[in-house]
Amino acid sequence: MLEMKVPSPGESITEVEIATWLVQDGDYVEKDQPIAEVDSDKATLELPAEESGIIYLKAEEGDVVEVGQVVAHIDTAAAKPAGGTEAPKAEEKPAEEKPAEAPKAEAPKAAPQAAATYATGTPSPAAKKILDEKGMDAAQVAGSGRDGRITKEDAVEAKPSMGTSNGYGSRASTSKRMSSLRRKISQRLVAVKNETAMLTTFNEVDMTEIFRLREDYKEAFKAKHGVSLGFMSFFTKAVTRALELYPEVNSMIDGENLVSYDFCDVSIAVSGPKGLMVPVLRNAELLTFRGVEQGIKELAIKVRNNKIMPDEMTGGTFTITNGGVFGSMMSTPIINPPQSAILGMHNIVERPIVKNGGIVIAPMMYIAMSYDHRIIDGRESVGFVVAVKEAIEDPVNVLMGGDPKRALEL
Repeated sequence: MLEMKVPSPGESITEVEIATWLVQDGDYVEKDQPIAEVDSDKATLELPAEESGIIYLKAEEGDVVEVGQVVAHIDTAAAKPAGGTEAPKAEEKPAEEKPAEAPKAEAPKAAPQAAATYATGTPSPAAKKILDEKGMDAAQVAGSGRDGRITKEDAVEAKPSMGTSNGYGSRASTSKRMSSLRRKISQRLVAVKNETAMLTTFNEVDMTEIFRLREDYKEAFKAKHGVSLGFMSFFTKAVTRALELYPEVNSMIDGENLVSYDFCDVSIAVSGPKGLMVPVLRNAELLTFRGVEQGIKELAIKVRNNKIMPDEMTGGTFTITNGGVFGSMMSTPIINPPQSAILGMHNIVERPIVKNGGIVIAPMMYIAMSYDHRIIDGRESVGFVVAVKEAIEDPVNVLMGGDPKRALEL
């Protein structure tokens, strides 16, 4: 019998939460088959089966378990059942034959009623969780399990009583424990508000030149490199340039020390099934437009497939978040600790602006940088945002050295 223990998801992580079992107790599992999703305070990871065999679960969904703790047993000696994944059930012994008796005329009898026991009407842990989510009491459900116990299937099929109408819609509510990841995020966000002197500075950028470059080169760029030419590569390149001009923004506080970096590890906020994740693009200052787009694509796929590892989300020196993909016009992004600043992008809206003494319609975007005023002063913060604005409004000269084709490797 093989013991399945919780592996270490990364340095400094001592416990995880069983988010979802992907198999059921008694299933036959193949080696390397994902059997569970576990939440740490940094990421959601899949737990693969170490060997093939019949699995017996030793922890419930929602349990917080320590790294190294046994959460399942795998019977590696068990044969794979034909036509299914459930464990073979013990063979039932035939009833002993008794001598035949002369038939007697008897009145039909009612079906025997199962005797009530302590288990009657008691839900299993999985059934209780489902009933709690539905706002139902166990007394409303008839159990079909042994001795009348309420099974998970009973809870799934149970329908809440309609009751008496009060003229309004449903007033049901549900309560469930936040995941380990969400709890950690909430703690970090509150800590940022309480422990930093956070301010936000705003500006707006004219996206006309970015639109023109993408229109001229997006098809050739994708045909050659296999990725789309998006906005993020322009903003990432603009940010790394601004970080070199204003190194205070690329710094953070460590106790009583100020730590500054000569590299730019840019965290890119990506929306995934478990919420917003911030994987890190390492040494972004050395990457080309192609390198940035490919790097972001690979990280985004990992986040959306719950394949991102904790070490891929740690160590960033600056963060970019794009609320514009959800339609946000303007916001004050919150700093990603222990970093000291974050740039927020927003939606692009055509607006009338004054250009060369006349009124024109241009695609405009508001940008916002939140920063820790303990180490970044107004001059640096405003200068940083203006540097980003300059690069976005004149990308050919500022970011591409006057040669778009060469910069895009076309």
